[in-house]
Amino acid sequence: MAAPGQPSPQQMAAMQQQFAAEAARRGMTPEEFAKQQREQLNAEAQKHGMTTEQYVTQLRMRALAAHQRQEAQRQGQGSPQPGQPGEEGQQAPQQSQPQQTTHQVPVNPSNPPDPKAIAVAQFLRSQNLKPRTCIMDGQRKDMFKVKRAIRALESPAYAKAAAKKNSLLPPVTDRASAENVFKLLPLSLLALRVSKVDPHAGHNHAKPKNRVKGLWTVKIEQHQETDPMMHYVWLYEGPQWKQKAMAAAVVAGIFAVVLFPLWPMMLRQGVWYLSVGMMGLLGLFFAMSIFRLILFCVTVFVVPPGLWLFPNLFEDVGFFDSFKPLWGWQEGKKKKKSKKTSADASKSMEAPASQPADSTPSATTTATQAPDTSGAVKRDLAPRVEEVTDE
Repeated sequence: MAAPGQPSPQQMAAMQQQFAAEAARRGMTPEEFAKQQREQLNAEAQKHGMTTEQYVTQLRMRALAAHQRQEAQRQGQGSPQPGQPGEEGQQAPQQSQPQQTTHQVPVNPSNPPDPKAIAVAQFLRSQNLKPRTCIMDGQRKDMFKVKRAIRALESPAYAKAAAKKNSLLPPVTDRASAENVFKLLPLSLLALRVSKVDPHAGHNHAKPKNRVKGLWTVKIEQHQETDPMMHYVWLYEGPQWKQKAMAAAVVAGIFAVVLFPLWPMMLRQGVWYLSVGMMGLLGLFFAMSIFRLILFCVTVFVVPPGLWLFPNLFEDVGFFDSFKPLWGWQEGKKKKKSKKTSADASKSMEAPASQPADSTPSATTTATQAPDTSGAVKRDLAPRVEEVTDE
């Protein structure tokens, strides 16, 4: 039985017969035709920025997929007519040509990561691809869309980075070359295509109510295609020097604590004074909190509404703002509402200057004008009013 993803012996025999027929049709031996095809494959692989083995694997996957589609069509339509084998012989050479448009990308986990793929991954990780968090195999990963990655590869920033000296970034000239550069990521297992799945599918219990909206649970797809709307998940974490440095610091700290009896006397005394000082500050904080609570309880009955020492001590503010102001009165809900109503009233009293004055008596105005010859009276509409006190 053939391994998954590999052609069966019958398929291999049919492909060899087609190969020999194509060589005879061109007037060459199978060896000469194979040599010519190998040279063309090398040229096409260099054109697409791949190695010959990767390009050959891609062509095999394409031919196998096309053959499987033909077999499915034959089974759906029945046995072929006598005139059809000639047409199949004409279609077989066309399927082996690299001009067939498909987006399937073969993945070979045995190959080490390509340095060019690592350079592409580092560039894309530095760009804003608007990633979103997803859950894959119980771990949180960053997920992005293909169209944003292609857009970043076609941007001037990528062209500038690729033009630098000793840069490993492959050149991108058009959309096809950008897709070929993006295909380096799944080939080196730096990013893989995923799709959304329901983690509770097949379970008898109901869906949890506290599910985080937008947090997908994904799985890796078998066919790594490059459709613009598809999602890929990052498997490349980038340089791990920060994690290694933090791990080394944690280990050094543990060793320092374990070897505390071997420290010099001066360092041990410094640690003792520091610990005593921190405990004193912590005790002072608790004492101040208890004292301010007692002070508030006393002032609630003596001088209501109550006095708080450091009213912002437990508010959501900065460290220094927690101790500002020094004291303050307790503010109830009614007082806060009265502040809002007074603010609304002050806004409503600000009348626009374009409104005409009414005929009701008011405070003494400061200026009037005599009527003109037309009989109309011009009034000073500016609200200049003096305060009048009752005697």
